[in-house]
Amino acid sequence: MRWRSRWLKREREELLDRRKDRDLIKTVEEVFDSITLGHLYRLEAKGIIWEIKGVVSSGKEARVYWAKSKNGEDLAVKIYLSFTAEFRKSIKKYIEGDPRFEKVPKNDFRKLIYEWTRKEFRNLKRLKEVGVRVPKPIAFQGNILVMEFLGENGYRAPLLVEVVDDLSDDELFKIWEDVREQVSKIVCEAGLVHADLSEYNIMVWKEKPWIIDVAQAVHLEHPLSVEFLERDLRNLKYFFGERLEIEDEIEKLRGDLLKCLRKEAHSQ
Repeated sequence: MRWRSRWLKREREELLDRRKDRDLIKTVEEVFDSITLGHLYRLEAKGIIWEIKGVVSSGKEARVYWAKSKNGEDLAVKIYLSFTAEFRKSIKKYIEGDPRFEKVPKNDFRKLIYEWTRKEFRNLKRLKEVGVRVPKPIAFQGNILVMEFLGENGYRAPLLVEVVDDLSDDELFKIWEDVREQVSKIVCEAGLVHADLSEYNIMVWKEKPWIIDVAQAVHLEHPLSVEFLERDLRNLKYFFGERLEIEDEIEKLRGDLLKCLRKEAHSQ
């Protein structure tokens, strides 16, 4: 694809700028507290992580690092910021109503983050099992999740929002068709709702869309599953609908997904 070389050029330029940024050292020190370092050493002792190369993305909730396994395999290491009070507030609505969190002390935020990390690992594993295109989950330890790295030579794959202007209408339509199929599998086969699906949580790699950031994904029986599903569909309709004629397809997808939700509710 034409957009791929343009994306890599931009990403290389940004990476060079980040390497010049003296705050990178401060960022690493902020994330790698003594407890997190202990979890990293355990992953190293297990032969899972061999080397941390550098930051590939950074947010309020977590930072993702490019790493290497002992065998030279590229890894994505996601480290949750277990001390962020804002994060605790933001994930509350995804936890309440989830039976997996009933025994987690609400005032023990570190344990809550550990469960959140485990939840993302389990969600990735479940999605992978039914054929959803997500990064392969490899391991988790404390607030650290290890996954397949989407990208090459330390350059992460682009987000859909970052390359959409470089895509032809035909290329974008193929991505839309693929995303529609992925969403159907997530809901009707995996029994989950992504709950934060948008052009910012879809990567384009090997000319295909990949779904990422699934920690907040909830079971269909979650009390807010319908609300989260409607929000996901609105996001897709807004993004793709600005560029493609997909209104009828979105409505059909919505009807099919709600049938899966109702079927799950009747089976309880």
